[in-house]
Amino acid sequence: MKNEDEESCRDEDLKLNKRSPQSRDDSDSVDRPEHKDHKTTHIGENRVSCEICAKGFSQNSNLIDHMQTRTGEVFPCRTCGKHFCHKRNLIAHVRTHTGEKPFSCHSCGKSYTYKISLRLHMRTHSGEKPYSCEICGKCFSYSNQITDHMRTHTGEKPFTCETCGKSFSQKRNLKAHMRTHTGEKPFSCQICGKTFSKNSNLITHMRTHTGEKPFTCQACGKSFNHRVSLKSHMKTHTGEKKMLTCKICGHCFTCNSSLIIHMRTHTGKKPFSCQTCQKAFSQKCNLKKHMRIHTGEKPFSCQTCGKSYSHKFSLKVHMRTHTGEKPFSCQICGRSYVYIIQPKLNCI
Repeated sequence: MKNEDEESCRDEDLKLNKRSPQSRDDSDSVDRPEHKDHKTTHIGENRVSCEICAKGFSQNSNLIDHMQTRTGEVFPCRTCGKHFCHKRNLIAHVRTHTGEKPFSCHSCGKSYTYKISLRLHMRTHSGEKPYSCEICGKCFSYSNQITDHMRTHTGEKPFTCETCGKSFSQKRNLKAHMRTHTGEKPFSCQICGKTFSKNSNLITHMRTHTGEKPFTCQACGKSFNHRVSLKSHMKTHTGEKKMLTCKICGHCFTCNSSLIIHMRTHTGKKPFSCQTCQKAFSQKCNLKKHMRIHTGEKPFSCQTCGKSYSHKFSLKVHMRTHTGEKPFSCQICGRSYVYIIQPKLNCI
């Protein structure tokens, strides 16, 4: 799984590779002495010329490149057979086979195949953002980022699904969407084995195992495991979202779906039924938990001993055997227990 920095650098590489051979080679080669004469490219001075066609060049390296195209000399890759007009292009290409990454970042140690990739990566450390949006002024580190951003203004969606016709502003979004048709789920949980079509969904799922709640309300300190949950919660502070009150018991809720679920405790309605044993439940999540009785699925595993459980609460209770935690105390003798039922049995 590649991170955003790697994808951005790769896109920049592809764009640079579409330029002329000389512009690519100069980016990836070591500094040459003739670079000191770069000013001749601005004043239009041609210092050297081709003996065959008399074409003039400002630098000797440009003449050498030109002569190779005139003579037809090529440099083949011994691995894949691809041919190159310039030897340094071949040298750079061979790294795609060997995996060699000679250009390393002095700040974080990350290595790259091409010098231009390292140069682009350095923007993550320097904070350099040379590309700015002419409409809103937002700045970006890479040219592909501003290209994607501009579509938020224009509404352009050039990437279309051939199956259902749905369009997307970014190619990676189309790629993720295609998995809804193919059923592909390449991202899997290392703890319970559950698979997902998007990496973001896997990251969110992992919080069910870790209990992590990284999104915290700055107003009241309440934490959430989903960004959208925090966003919805914040409306209760701004007044943008009014509290919904149960007319029967007066209990308040922030969203209508929670109120609907709560109302079933009064009406007794259980719309979710098990197709195996016909047992009914008021909430879909409870039916999902119940189904593990039939399937034998145990998605919650102990990281200490490897024992697995069908329910998260069961794992939480089990962990006390490792931590030594005894949260339940007998009010008669003061003795502490792992399970709530133990004081009742021992002190009767």
